Amino acid sequence: MSVFNATRLLGKTVLVTGASSGIGAATAILFARGGANVILVARRIDALKTVTDACIAAHKESGLNQGGKFASVQVDVSDKAQVAGLWDKVPQDLRNVDVLVNNAGYVLGVEHAGDIADADIEGMFATNVLGLISVTQLLIKDFKVRKSGHVINIGSIAGREPYAGGSIYTATKHAVRAFTGSIMRELVNTPIRVTEVQPGMVETEFSIVRYRGDTNAAAKVYDGLQPLTAGDIAEEIVWVASRPPHVNVAELFVMPVNQASATINYRGPK
Repeated sequence: MSVFNATRLLGKTVLVTGASSGIGAATAILFARGGANVILVARRIDALKTVTDACIAAHKESGLNQGGKFASVQVDVSDKAQVAGLWDKVPQDLRNVDVLVNNAGYVLGVEHAGDIADADIEGMFATNVLGLISVTQLLIKDFKVRKSGHVINIGSIAGREPYAGGSIYTATKHAVRAFTGSIMRELVNTPIRVTEVQPGMVETEFSIVRYRGDTNAAAKVYDGLQPLTAGDIAEEIVWVASRPPHVNVAELFVMPVNQASATINYRGPK
């Protein structure tokens, strides 16, 4: 019977997009604790440096003598030119990436179709879909040459079922699910692994962005139940990456115990 074996991560190099906060930050730190090297990619360089410092501390605390190399890379994945120039910002000894975690993404607003600003539509697609595809295309070429690699895309319950007030976000996450499934089929004759992790309700700054900075509205999303945390999803991502090389977890759908679908949950007695 296969068991968790964190030593499979020792010395591996992981690239995480959207690494400046939330799931991306927690994932980068957990990989660091597991003995991996980590390239942290995000738009906000100050926040990114804070997370990188946390990675350094986590690796030091682990006492492991492998891994421990980290790079903060300021790149907006929605900008194709910035993605194309990513390697110019990465140290030479970290350019052989073993695991790509496509985490960058966001949702903005709860407006219904007809009332959604064009800029919001274009922004979500540019980051959640086109950015994810651009980064994947960049790395997958090298994966094919080296006959090794793992693409882990962070999808969502929103990629499994649509809901009112999320028409654009759910459309982007349905696209992520389709893209992930397609590349898995395209790479079936290679050792390259492809995974989609699909979280349900996770309490991060994600909802604050959705509600345009309204922290009260964001907090109400989680009233009465215990949502997942960024750390919960990070554990699943690192677990997926640590499977034996012949094992591919194609989809991992994870929700808090009191959530059954995008719109069905139990919030306890009033």
